[in-house]
Amino acid sequence: MKRIFTVAALTVLMLGSLSVNAQNKFKGIVKYTISSTGEVPINIPAESSTAEIKVMGEQMVTSSLLFTNSPMINRIIQDGRKVTVCQDLSMLLAYLAAKDIELTTYSGDGKIFVRHTYSQSDIDSLTIPVTEGYYIEYVAGETKKIAGHEAKLARLHMFDEEGKDNTLDIWYDDAIGPEVNNFAQGVKGMPLEFTQNLGEGRAITVSATEIVKGKVKDVDFLMPAGFKEMDKETQERFNEELSEEMKYLQDE
Repeated sequence: MKRIFTVAALTVLMLGSLSVNAQNKFKGIVKYTISSTGEVPINIPAESSTAEIKVMGEQMVTSSLLFTNSPMINRIIQDGRKVTVCQDLSMLLAYLAAKDIELTTYSGDGKIFVRHTYSQSDIDSLTIPVTEGYYIEYVAGETKKIAGHEAKLARLHMFDEEGKDNTLDIWYDDAIGPEVNNFAQGVKGMPLEFTQNLGEGRAITVSATEIVKGKVKDVDFLMPAGFKEMDKETQERFNEELSEEMKYLQDE
């Protein structure tokens, strides 16, 4: 499990035990807005200023850049411990082909998906204090009303290369979604609000503005058509080759 929290091309986007969270029967859509809240304004394009997560019990799905962190990720689906990431790399592969670069690790159309199932030790590790990477602290007694829901406070402790602890406060609702939220790097349930400091006086705030019950169907959580699975070992080789080829092109 990678201890990096990224959101919308920035460092943004798991804890406790992961039994089936039977009490969380919420079915619906959590809608967000992303706004510039630092001293130095940031121009956020309209297409990047909103996001949503569809939820059905332990299942979640999103195509929003805020949570996918890449325009090449078509969809992320979580069902309990299992996370499936669907990537459409067709445009990137077409670009490489136009440069007469032929990959040796992959020869498909670029529509792939990879799956990972998190172990109990992965999950348990996220609330153990560390001095590198990150860990999650749940702050008792702190609540806040967001989009009509009672949110609790989780504090993400993130350590830079010099060991400095850079904290990120995340208001979450553990009555919505899975007990472990992969989209929010492990926060229980559903993140409802956080402010990300981007440095140099810039910051963005992500806030849930509407939580709509219903409006989702089983079909919303299905795999998109035309995507083929890539195993972890092949993916690692593929990513390494892609990285080398892109670096070669940049150095030209």
